[in-house]
Amino acid sequence: MEQQLKAPPEVKKIADFLRGGGAGLKIRVGALNGKRVDYFKGKSAIKALLSPAYAKLKGVPKITTEEEASTILQAVNAFAFYLRVQRGGPTGSSSSSPKALQIIPEQLFAPKEYYAWFYEGSQWTTYAGGVLMIVILLAGVMFPLWPPIMRLGVWYLSIGMLGLIGLFFAIAIVRLIFYIITVVVASPGIWIFPQLFADVGFVDSFIPLWEWDLPKKKSKKKKSDKKEKSSSKGKSKAEPTSTQNGGAFIEEVEEDDEPAASKPRGGALIEEVEDDE
Repeated sequence: MEQQLKAPPEVKKIADFLRGGGAGLKIRVGALNGKRVDYFKGKSAIKALLSPAYAKLKGVPKITTEEEASTILQAVNAFAFYLRVQRGGPTGSSSSSPKALQIIPEQLFAPKEYYAWFYEGSQWTTYAGGVLMIVILLAGVMFPLWPPIMRLGVWYLSIGMLGLIGLFFAIAIVRLIFYIITVVVASPGIWIFPQLFADVGFVDSFIPLWEWDLPKKKSKKKKSDKKEKSSSKGKSKAEPTSTQNGGAFIEEVEEDDEPAASKPRGGALIEEVEDDE
C-alpha cells in the first residue's frame, strides 16, 4: 500500500517486529472477502510492545506503560499496516473454521478490538530461499559440465548416504530376528539397541547395547493409592464388628454359675483394648 511506503522508519520497525516471530504475537487466521488473512487482538499487541524482546530493539521509541503502547499502535494503524476488523461467525460448518472478518470504516486502536494484517513483513528470507532454489536447480542441470573431481566427490557422497540408510535397515532387521529368537529361547526376550527408534540423539540411539524386554513398572503413586484403598476397605469392614467407645468395646457373654460378686453388673464383660491408629 502507498500509505505503508510513507511510514517513518521507527513505525516500520515496529510493524516488522510485530509481524515477525520474535514478538510472540498470537496470530489467528480469518476470512476477509473470501481470502485467508492473519489477524490479532489489540491486547496481544500491547503485551508484545511491553515484552523484553521489544526493549532490545534499537531505533524505536521506548514504551513502559500500556497507554504509550496504545499510542504507538495507533500510529502504526494510521499507515495501514493492519486495519480494524469486526469478527463474525465461522465460515465453515465446524467451529474451528476461520472466522469471517469485515473491515470497520472507523479506524482506532483498542485492546479489545481485532486487527487484520495487510503487511507481509520483511521478505528477505523469501528472496534468499528463491535464489538458493534457482542455484540448486542450475547446479543439477549443469552436472555434466562439472569438473571430474567434483562429480567423483558427489558420487562418493551419494554412495555413503545410501550405505548409511542400508545399514540402518540391516540393524533393524537383525534386532527383530534376534528378539524373536530370544523370546523363544530366553523369555521375555532381548532387544539390541532398544533406543534405536526412540526420540533421542544419534549417539543415544545406540545406548545401551541391549536390554531385556521387561514390562514398564507402574508409578509409585498408583501403588500407594491402591494400598490406601485396600487399607480403607479393611477398616470399613472391621468397623461394623465392634462398637468403638474411647478405646473399649462391650462384649456380651453368657451367664454362668459364678458368684454374683465376681460377675459384672448387667451380664456384660468390659475389656480394654489398644486404640487403632
